[in-house]
Amino acid sequence: MKLLTGNDLPSGDVVWWTGAGWSRHVEDAVDVGHDGEGIARAEEGCRRVNVPYVIDATQTPEGPRPAHIKDRIRALGPTVRTDLTLKPADPAAGNWVI
Repeated sequence: MKLLTGNDLPSGDVVWWTGAGWSRHVEDAVDVGHDGEGIARAEEGCRRVNVPYVIDATQTPEGPRPAHIKDRIRALGPTVRTDLTLKPADPAAGNWVI
């Protein structure tokens, strides 16, 4: 299975080709087969997406999943526990000693 991904031009968000447009959800992505490079060129030329490229993926019960870890992170989010990150609204955020 081949998926087409890139970044939304105005927002920079990761997006996935749905067969009719772009979605921020990898679950909406469709197999582009051998047509991926042509779709990528056309979409980049229309300035709807930045740096589109074709990746390998597998179909799972939850939807398509990128084969490479880099693209899985782009699709499914960070690999760290977000509950352990420093929040900007945290009152203690300004108490760092450097």
